[in-house]
Amino acid sequence: MAEHDNTHSDVQDGSAHWQRNLIVALLGSFTTIVAMTLLLPFLPLYVADLGVKDHAAVVQWSGIVFGAIFLAAALVAPLWGKLGDIYGRKLMLVRASLGMAIAMSLMGLAENIWQLVALRLFAGLAGGYASGSMVLVATQTPKAKSAWALGLLSSGIMAGNLAGPLIGGLLPPVIGIRNTFFASGALIFLAFLATTFLIKEEKITASKKASRKSGGWNTITDKRPVIAMLFTGMLLVFANMSVEPIITVYVDQLVSETSQVTMIAGIVMSAAALGSILSATWLGKLADTIGHWPVITGALAIAAILLIPQAFVTSSWQLIALRFLMGIALGGLLPCITAVIRHSVPDNAAGSILGYSVSSQYVGQVAGPVLGGFVAGHIGMPAVFLGTCGLLVVGAVFTWVVSKNKGS
Repeated sequence: MAEHDNTHSDVQDGSAHWQRNLIVALLGSFTTIVAMTLLLPFLPLYVADLGVKDHAAVVQWSGIVFGAIFLAAALVAPLWGKLGDIYGRKLMLVRASLGMAIAMSLMGLAENIWQLVALRLFAGLAGGYASGSMVLVATQTPKAKSAWALGLLSSGIMAGNLAGPLIGGLLPPVIGIRNTFFASGALIFLAFLATTFLIKEEKITASKKASRKSGGWNTITDKRPVIAMLFTGMLLVFANMSVEPIITVYVDQLVSETSQVTMIAGIVMSAAALGSILSATWLGKLADTIGHWPVITGALAIAAILLIPQAFVTSSWQLIALRFLMGIALGGLLPCITAVIRHSVPDNAAGSILGYSVSSQYVGQVAGPVLGGFVAGHIGMPAVFLGTCGLLVVGAVFTWVVSKNKGS
C-alpha cells in the first residue's frame, strides 16, 4: 500500500504492533498508577512526620503535595504530546517511566515538606506515563478497535487507582512509610524495562514528521466540541480528586479505632475506582447507542446529586457506598471524552490535541486537591463536597448547551 504523508493511514489501519503495545501500555499504566496512588492513605501522616504539626496546615500541605505533581504535568503535557507526535511516542513513555521511578524513590528520602513538594514537581515534569499511553493507543490502534482499546486501557488505569490506595493502606504498617516509596519506585522501574524492550513503534519518515509538525489547534474546523470536552475532562477529574487528600482526615472523624483509619481510607478511595471499572463497559455501550453527549451530561448530573449526601455521612460505610455509586456514574467518561475529541479533530492533529486533553485533566488534578484542602481547612469538610457538586452542575449544563447548539 502506498504510504500517505499524513497520519490517516496510521490511525485507520493501525500499527502492526498495536496489540502488543496495548498490552504493555495497559500493564505499564496500571503499575505506574498503583505506584503514584500508594501514598494517598498515608500522605497526611507523612506530612506530619516531616514537621507540619497544625491540623489545618497538615490538610492544606497534603493538598499541595498531592497536587504539585499534576501542576507540573499540566504545564508540560502538550509539549510531550507534540514531541511524541514528531519523534515517537515510545520515547515519551521511556522518559516518563524512568523519571517517575527516580522521583518516587527519592521521596522516601525527603527530610522536610519543601523537599517533598519539589520531588512531586519533578515527578510531574518528567512523568505522564498513563496519559502518554492514551495518546499512543488512540493514534496507533485501528479506528474500528479504538473505542474498545481506549476503554480497556482506561479500565487498567482505573484498576491502578483502585489497587494503589488499598496497597498504600496496608504497606506502611508492615514495611514503613519510607520503604513504601522505595517499593513504588521499584514498581515503576519494572514498567520502564517493559516499555524499553517490548513496545515497538514504526520509524517515523521525514514526510510524516513534517505532516505531524503542521497538525494542531488551527486545523480544527469546529472547536466547540473540543473545548467542551477539555472543560468536562477537567471537571471530571476535579470531582474525583477534590476530596482525595482530605479523606483520611474525614475518615478519622468517623472511625473510633485509630489503627483502622488508613485501611478504611484506602477502601473509601478505591470505592469510586471500583464503581468506574464495573460501569465502564456498560456506559460505553450506552454511548454507542444513544450518543456520547447525553451520557456525559447525565453522568455529570447524577454525580453532582451523589456528592450532596457525602457531606453529611455519619459512618464510614455510608461514605464507601456513596463513593462507589459516584464511581459508577462517572465510569467510562474519560473514554467518551477521548472519543468525542478523536472524532472532532483531523488525524494529523490527534496526538497534539489529546495532549491538551491530558493537560486539562491535570488542571483538575491540581485544582481539586489544592482547593479541596484549602476549603476543608478554612470552611470545613462538608463544604468540599457541596462546592464540587455545584461545579458538576455547571459542567452538566454546559455540555448540554453545547450538544444542543451543535445539533446532536
